[in-house]
Amino acid sequence: MNIGATGTASAPQTEGIRRLPITIALIIGAFVSILNETLLNVAYTDLMKELSVTPSTIQWLSTVYMLVIGILVPITALLIQWFTTRQMFLSAMILFLIGTIVAGVAPSFAVLLTGRIIQAIGTGLLLPVMMNTILTIYPPEKRGAAMGTIGLVIMFGPAIGPTLSGLILDSLNWRWLFFLIIPLAVFSILFAAVYLRNVSEITRPKVDFLSILLSTIGFGGVVYGFSHAGEGKGWSDPVVYICLVAGFVSLGLFVWRQLVVKEPTLDVRVFKYPMFALASVLLMVMTMTLFSTLILLPMYLQGALLLAPFAAGVALLPGGVINGLMSPVAGRLFDKFGPRALVVPGLIIVIATLWFMKDLTSTTPVGTVIGLHIALLIGISLVMMPGQTTGLNQLPRQMYPHGTAIMNTLQQVSGAIGTALFMSIYSSGQVRYLQASANPEDPAEMSNALVSGIHSAFTISMFVGVLALVLGFFLRRTEAPVEAPHHPVHPKAQPQPQQH
Repeated sequence: MNIGATGTASAPQTEGIRRLPITIALIIGAFVSILNETLLNVAYTDLMKELSVTPSTIQWLSTVYMLVIGILVPITALLIQWFTTRQMFLSAMILFLIGTIVAGVAPSFAVLLTGRIIQAIGTGLLLPVMMNTILTIYPPEKRGAAMGTIGLVIMFGPAIGPTLSGLILDSLNWRWLFFLIIPLAVFSILFAAVYLRNVSEITRPKVDFLSILLSTIGFGGVVYGFSHAGEGKGWSDPVVYICLVAGFVSLGLFVWRQLVVKEPTLDVRVFKYPMFALASVLLMVMTMTLFSTLILLPMYLQGALLLAPFAAGVALLPGGVINGLMSPVAGRLFDKFGPRALVVPGLIIVIATLWFMKDLTSTTPVGTVIGLHIALLIGISLVMMPGQTTGLNQLPRQMYPHGTAIMNTLQQVSGAIGTALFMSIYSSGQVRYLQASANPEDPAEMSNALVSGIHSAFTISMFVGVLALVLGFFLRRTEAPVEAPHHPVHPKAQPQPQQH
């Protein structure tokens, strides 16, 4: 493993530690930062008017957030081994607070974008620290419930973001979307300063700057390339394919370097553990489905069912809330029954829901759409948390920083890929319908074209779900290899993974 050039590793004892205050501190920080990801979505129209920018420019407020997290998360595997839990968490939340203040007082789009970048740096540092800490302080038989509680926050934050944003914008201007976050961020910092304890193992591995450069170009190029295509630029845009080619080539070189250096920045040998590899693929598929649905359904509600943006946000709120509440339930069921008993039924629910979604029309009752959205997110919640916990449970403790960083990175990358892929399928279906239409300028035909695009996207998504279901049958309950304490193992000599 990455035991550093500096000698003796520092390994805090976690026996007898008070887990609840640490978990609460992590949850507060996660909620504040993740809520912020979707809080601005409803405000884009107001922002374009006030800051005099175009739709393609305003999209950078979301794109840059995903881009920075995609670049930064792989590096956190290294940072977690250099800095303590408290240093990482408090630095992340302080950066997030600074970014929030900068964005709130921003006099121009450039300053607002700078604030979002600083916020994203904080979020990118926070997510892997949170997961790594949960894995460290909870034994495997209790991790399902703990990860389920974290999942509640991760799902609930983005779900209420657009609705909360709409409520705020009804009576206040867009700056209050940031000002109202400041007290929550301050509270998170103060609470963590009092209750958060150091639980990470400080090993100070050698810093490989070439790996960091390749990682930045690789993950940054892939995320930006797919995001750029998904913003309507199309796959033929030179920026898209130049970024994707540069990204994938750099990722190939990055992986090769991690396999040949003595102390890898991001140890890709975690994929030698079969359940981790399988769970990673499942999570990527579910993230692609989730991200694409979060974009396609609001477009359908507003474009085909003619709901106002705030009404569309309210219509999607029940699904997000129930999905969040399902996460702790799924966690406890996971601890009791194992992953396959949840993942397989969850995927069947996802596939069945997408089957009905592919037949939505411009006259489908809103209540039906709300019910389908709830069912879809319940299915996804039965897959994501159990899959993630199963994969990470199989890793030895010294691999936790690498496993959590890789899973978080893959989710960011697959989110960008899913958005671009399904938006592309949606756009193609829309264009095909209008080309065959006798009167493509007719508003009714425009609405029908939107529905046709939705049909295409959800049909493909359903077939992707079927492939995931096949993989789900191979998921097994796992345990980490048994290792002697404080005698880290070199990556090439790690014990073989055990399966149960």
